[in-house]
Amino acid sequence: MKRSLYNDDHLAFGDSFRSFIAKEITPFYAQWEKDGIAPRDMYAKAGASGFLGMAIPEQYGGGGIKDFRFNAIIAEELAAAGIGGAGAGITLHNDITTPYYMEICTDEQKARWLPGIASGELITAIAMTEPGTGSDLASIASTARKDGDRYILNGSKTFITNGINSDIIIVAAKTDPTQRHTGMSLMIVERSMVGFERGRNLEKIGMHSQDTAELFFNDVPHIKLGARTLIHCDSWCGFRPLGSQLDSRLRQRTQGFRPINF
Repeated sequence: MKRSLYNDDHLAFGDSFRSFIAKEITPFYAQWEKDGIAPRDMYAKAGASGFLGMAIPEQYGGGGIKDFRFNAIIAEELAAAGIGGAGAGITLHNDITTPYYMEICTDEQKARWLPGIASGELITAIAMTEPGTGSDLASIASTARKDGDRYILNGSKTFITNGINSDIIIVAAKTDPTQRHTGMSLMIVERSMVGFERGRNLEKIGMHSQDTAELFFNDVPHIKLGARTLIHCDSWCGFRPLGSQLDSRLRQRTQGFRPINF
């Protein structure tokens, strides 16, 4: 059945990405599944070919096209080729994390991170799930304690996609632990920050080449107030962006579907 969802540009993009999968992913995928991780250069090659950051403005090295159908094509082509684990790293990078940097970062932060996100030089992750809370965001136990002009981050996260490969991680933490939905902030933890450690690359039943890791934050001291690693702070500001971004991705993923009547 011919679909009317895509135009010629979308179909040409799909052809290009299909060729990219056949050349750069499929021949190596079985080994990546054995290794439990995809190599970092998969992201660099995808970025160089225009398959990362399609919606990122051109001034930051992206495609400059806000059209989620390009994201949908990537997901479809990965599924058609049977690329599960490694493909999930790409779709998380494009669909889940990139919108945070585009929509709630300052201009200085965008200039700092978006070029690397678009090129694949900076691999992204988002850390919400915790050992004791699952995905119940209101109950997270990670804290960011104010100390002068900075926050000190402590806590742990688990089942974090791109947890091993990631260079920049959006971390949800409580800045007011007495509150549930309020007092939550989002901050970026960069690979080199003191006190940041990665745990195991977790074994899973499937999707082995998707690196899924434990992350630990032990007095991470480089979260400065109003500076370049704090992207949303206090009150509803942390909880709402998390919820709204996830809701937005869900709505975009379901726009092409019609209800089934029985």
